[in-house]
Amino acid sequence: MSNTIGAPRLTRVVAALLVMGGATVAPAQETGKAPKKPKAAADSLKDAGPPKQKKPKAPPMFASEQPLELTLTTNIKQIKKDKTGEAPWRAATISYAGDGGRTVTVPVRVKTRGVWRLKHCEYPPIRIKVADKAGKGTLLADLDEPKLVTYCRNLDTYEQYVLQEAQLYRINRLVTDVSHRVRLVRLSYADSASGKVEVTRYSFLIEDPAQVARRANGVILDQKGATADDLEPEISALAFTFQYFIGNTDFSYSGLHNGEVIALADGHNLPVSYDFDFAGAIDATYAGVDPSMQVKRVRDRQFRGYCVHEAAYPNAFAQFIAKKDAIYALYRDEIGRLIAPGTVKRTLSYYDDFYKDIATPKDVQRNLFSTCVK
Repeated sequence: MSNTIGAPRLTRVVAALLVMGGATVAPAQETGKAPKKPKAAADSLKDAGPPKQKKPKAPPMFASEQPLELTLTTNIKQIKKDKTGEAPWRAATISYAGDGGRTVTVPVRVKTRGVWRLKHCEYPPIRIKVADKAGKGTLLADLDEPKLVTYCRNLDTYEQYVLQEAQLYRINRLVTDVSHRVRLVRLSYADSASGKVEVTRYSFLIEDPAQVARRANGVILDQKGATADDLEPEISALAFTFQYFIGNTDFSYSGLHNGEVIALADGHNLPVSYDFDFAGAIDATYAGVDPSMQVKRVRDRQFRGYCVHEAAYPNAFAQFIAKKDAIYALYRDEIGRLIAPGTVKRTLSYYDDFYKDIATPKDVQRNLFSTCVK
């Protein structure tokens, strides 16, 4: 995973970055010149420099955080049957009220995704594909392939889980730009066969990973195995601190499980977090803890950051302290008020415990770095 080892993988990264910059590589036999001695893959990556890419897309869907009403129409019966990771793309439309109340309908394709929720949800999570031509001039423009977190089960409790998870994405955005943007939607799930709306529940859209990478001037890596040496310490510290803050142990940047890694042309790699429904801050009834963890309850925190990055953590803690008021304010705004008052109180108390855990260097050593990964 390191940008200093694994020549074949690095060559693919270099190629991807060059493609992003619009560069082309001509085979030696087509140039009419003697081929130059090739550079090592690691040197090639460094020489590439920041990719000369087009300006990152700015999807209008994520220009606002105000909840939006949408209707998703597809063959619901078929979607509920698509319980494998190899399910095909299905025809669908997304509709919303445009200017003057005019209904805007955009043809899209959808497919089921996920692991646990794919198997256990009544309505599984899906990924949406929006063609450039279809989305042009609409709120779905430039979305590419965002994820949709669905209601899972048609129960108020599960809808509250959706709202709580959306808040965690918003918190992550407050503390680091290397994160996914989200948009909460009040979504009506309509069946294309009957034309009827089966249920209307809060859901949320998650920004396509490729767009997160483009904003960072990098590309998403698809190979597992990142180690501490592969990750940029400052961003790594923010990522692991965030996971500790929300009480989440269900992730692995190395294993690309609920985590992504962005490769930059200068050799740095940035971890990106997603999928927080097993976090202690939510405390979903279905959530559990991997037996390999030291903690046994979802609400119990376990720090999983790298010991070697310890010097980067004071800055990460300072960021969370600086953003504390803004984080708590999220639970008083338009979206926060959708969450049950008792849940809000319990959540903020849970965050209070985090700030106690990092109050002094001695607290940090006892509560966090006693379990850091060596």
